[in-house]
Amino acid sequence: MHITGIYAALAAVLIIILSARVIARRQSTRIGIGDGGDKELARYVRAHGNAIEYLSIGLILLLLVEMNQTQPLVVHCFGIALLIGRVMHAVGLSRSSGPSFGRVGGMILTLTVLGCMAALLIWQFVLRQTV
Repeated sequence: MHITGIYAALAAVLIIILSARVIARRQSTRIGIGDGGDKELARYVRAHGNAIEYLSIGLILLLLVEMNQTQPLVVHCFGIALLIGRVMHAVGLSRSSGPSFGRVGGMILTLTVLGCMAALLIWQFVLRQTV
């Protein structure tokens, strides 16, 4: 559980950065609730919310993968890929509300990592049941 901690800390830094952008935009536009029709604020809010939504399940899965005594290199690869995917998506969504390399690539990477971790956990469970 030592490995997941560093990725949780880095994810927290990303969330703090995304939160700070939302707060700064809210202050500059004087919009306290919602997005007030400000497209940039709407993108910042969604980039922040989306990061929280996917990092939550991603970090839970990462911790479970690590607790199942998966090889540390595999755990690190999952953690790195999860964070890269979330950063790519946040940057892509912050710059454009339409499709972009960062947004699409970030989602593909994120969903691939989540799927691989889920599949690994299912596989590990099945193996333990048959032994």
